[in-house]
Amino acid sequence: MAQALTADGAAVCVTAREPRGLADAVRRLGPRAVGCPGDVADPAHLSAAVARTLAEFGRLDILVNNAATNAPFGPLMAVDPLAWRTAFTVNVEAPLRLAQAAWRAWMRDHGGAVVNICTEGTHGVGPDVGAYGTTKTALLRLTRQLAGELAPAVRVNAVSPGLVRTEMARFVWEPGEQEIAATLPLARIGEPEDVARAVRWLVSDEASWITGADLVVDGGRRVRAARRVE
Repeated sequence: MAQALTADGAAVCVTAREPRGLADAVRRLGPRAVGCPGDVADPAHLSAAVARTLAEFGRLDILVNNAATNAPFGPLMAVDPLAWRTAFTVNVEAPLRLAQAAWRAWMRDHGGAVVNICTEGTHGVGPDVGAYGTTKTALLRLTRQLAGELAPAVRVNAVSPGLVRTEMARFVWEPGEQEIAATLPLARIGEPEDVARAVRWLVSDEASWITGADLVVDGGRRVRAARRVE
């Protein structure tokens, strides 16, 4: 996503927990990128990220909430309530806090666009992902609420990816990628670039009359029952 936005001329502030990896990413992104290391579960870090963006660039027009955790993994009857709370802190509370900070610091007076990364799993259920799916469903609800509250100054939308070739999802796609791809109408799992292009479009002027939407990027998973496999 950061690559897609910088390619379009945006300056970006990227946040991540691991400073060395973040510094490497910023170097690859080029001179219009800065990093702000920290954990989105820490409210102080969220305020620091917004402050760093404004200090470096003088404005904050786009906010993409992509940081997430898929833990705790397993049946809900076995979930540790403290781990459940952490999942909500990262996946729901942090996006709200960042939206609040961006609104107060810039967007209330100047407008902007927010994109929350949800999941196509909010449209169904699956084994062992109850905590993740519940938090992302809450994030989708938060997206729609913010879209209503922040209009017309700020547009707020969601992108809901299907199975994408990321490290967080490696345990799902790596063991049976070909078999999974064969079940999808578009015959492949997603690439990070597929999601990035959706985000880039939603924050652009081409989507200026779209808010409160959930753009599902899943290779057609929800329509695969109609596909005849020869």
